[in-house]
Amino acid sequence: MERAYLVIDLKSFYASVECIDKGLDPLTARLVVADPERERGTICLAVSPALKAMGVKNRCRVFEIPKGIDYVMATPRMARYIEVSAQIYGIYLKYVAKEDIHVYSIDEAFLDVTEYLSLYHMTAKELALTIMNDIETNKGLRATCGIGSNMYLAKIALDIISKHAPDFVGELNEESFKEKLWHHKPLTDFWRIGPGTARHLNTLGLIDMYDIAHAPEKLLYKQFGVEAEYLIDHAWGRETCTIAEVKSYKNKSHSLSSGQVLMRDYTFDEGMIIVKEMTELLSLDMVDKGVVSNNISLAVGYSYDTLPGSAGSTTLEVTTNSSRILTQAFVEIYKAIVPKNAKVRRLNLSANSIVDESFEQYSLFVDPEIMEKDRNISLSVNKLKSKFGKNAILKGLNLEEAATTIERNNQIGGHKK
Repeated sequence: MERAYLVIDLKSFYASVECIDKGLDPLTARLVVADPERERGTICLAVSPALKAMGVKNRCRVFEIPKGIDYVMATPRMARYIEVSAQIYGIYLKYVAKEDIHVYSIDEAFLDVTEYLSLYHMTAKELALTIMNDIETNKGLRATCGIGSNMYLAKIALDIISKHAPDFVGELNEESFKEKLWHHKPLTDFWRIGPGTARHLNTLGLIDMYDIAHAPEKLLYKQFGVEAEYLIDHAWGRETCTIAEVKSYKNKSHSLSSGQVLMRDYTFDEGMIIVKEMTELLSLDMVDKGVVSNNISLAVGYSYDTLPGSAGSTTLEVTTNSSRILTQAFVEIYKAIVPKNAKVRRLNLSANSIVDESFEQYSLFVDPEIMEKDRNISLSVNKLKSKFGKNAILKGLNLEEAATTIERNNQIGGHKK
C-alpha cells in the first residue's frame, strides 16, 4: 500500500501571529517581526506575505527594507509563538495520533495519515484541507501543505509545488515527481541540496534531478561519498525513512552548544566577559543533562568588514562539566584566536562528543574533589534557578556593564518572551 504523508507549514508564522494579535489581516498587513530596541542592522525574524510580495526578503535586515514602504514593526515574543505552536499541535491531535506526528520545526510538522484515510473516508488532500481549514478557522493562520508517498516527496511538494497552487496544496508520488520536477531548476530548491552541493554537481555537468538520476553511480560516490546515496534516491523520488524511524533515532555522538550575536561591537576584554558568562551557562546545562565532555570549541565573528572569523578547539585533560575547568579552557582558546584590537560581534561555544557523566574521567593534574564540588554547586544553582527564576543567582561578573546574562535570562532563543 502506498503511504500518504502530509507536511504542513504555517505561512509566515511569527508575522501572522503578530498580525492576528493586533487585529490585522495576515495576508494584507505590512508587518515585520524585529526588535525596535536593537540597531537597524538587526535581522527581521519574519515578514508578512504582503511585504514579501513587494520584494522584501524574509530574514532581511531592517535597513534593507525600502524606505518608501510603510510597515508595522512587532517585537518578537517567543513565548507567544511557542504557545500558538502548541495549540496547532493540539489541532493535529484531533485527527492523528502523536505517534504519527513529527514536529519538524515550530511552524512545520509531518503527519503520516496512511491509516486514517479509510477511517475518515477521505483522500489525503481532503484530509489536508480539513486540517488546514481547522487551523484557519480556530487560529486565523493560513497553512500550506505538501502531500507525498514518502516524507521526502511531501517536503518537496510543500517547498516547490504548494506555493503555486490555488489551494496551497502540492501532491507528489514517484511518478509525478519525475514528470513535474526532474527538469526543475535550480537544484537548491530541493531538500538537502545546498549552494555548495549544487555548485559541485554543476561542475560535473549535472544541472537537474534527471541528470543526477542518470549519472554514473560510481562518479557520484567518488565525488560525494555516502551523501551520494541520498542524492541518488532523492533524484528518483525515493525515501525509505518513516516517522517511526525518525522518532526512534538517537545520535551516537553529539554536542551541546551556545551562540550569541552581540548588539554592538565588543572590545577584546568585553568579549572575554561574554565567553565566561556563556561557559557558566553551558556548564549548568551540561550538569542539568548529566553529560560531560573532554573536547571544546569556540568560534568568534567580528564586526562587518573588519576581520574574518576565528575558531579554535582543545582537548581537555579530563572529561568533565566543571565550570571552573571549562571556563579556564575557553578563555585560553579565546586569548589564542582573538586579536587584541578585534571588534567582537558573534560567539559560539560548543562542548563536543558529550557522553553520560558516568564516563567522567579524572586526571593526575586535576583534583577530583574540586570537580565534585563544582558539580554539587551547579546542581544547587540549577535547583534554585528552576524554583525562583534564572536570575535568582548571579555572579559579580553578570553585573558588569558589558554582561548579557541577566538580559538573556529574560529571553527565549535570544529574543524577548
